[in-house]
Amino acid sequence: MSRKGPNSVLIISARFYEDIADELARGAIQELRGNDVEFEEIAVPGALEIPLAFSLALANGFVGRAGRHRACIALGCVIRGQTSHFDIVARESAAGISQLAVQHGVPVGSGIITCESMEQAWERASVDGRNKGGDAARACLTLMRLEQHFSLASRR
Repeated sequence: MSRKGPNSVLIISARFYEDIADELARGAIQELRGNDVEFEEIAVPGALEIPLAFSLALANGFVGRAGRHRACIALGCVIRGQTSHFDIVARESAAGISQLAVQHGVPVGSGIITCESMEQAWERASVDGRNKGGDAARACLTLMRLEQHFSLASRR
């Protein structure tokens, strides 16, 4: 589903756990639709690829003040395994997204959940549970309103 406009949001969805990704996206999309915000969803293989996809979107004018989309929502799931890879993926994906958001002044809602088990992932992702996709969308919308507030205040 793709809808675009001046207040549009780009959803970058890590597809490593497809069913969890679908549920996170469902929560985010319900929140966006409930606020009449347009969106476009793109897919990447996993959480580590989200910062690069976000960076490419920024570099090509796809996201940002003058871009096709004003803001971004990052969605994904990282489940702890038996190696330290979990820590690397969780830390680096979050740091990359945050760094780009701050550097470019782009509102971002982060919905990359980090879990100990698939059961915990479902509880956190489920629209009927903790609805972390919806939370990420609400955070993004709050930051978009804050950006608009500061922009209007600076013109006075």
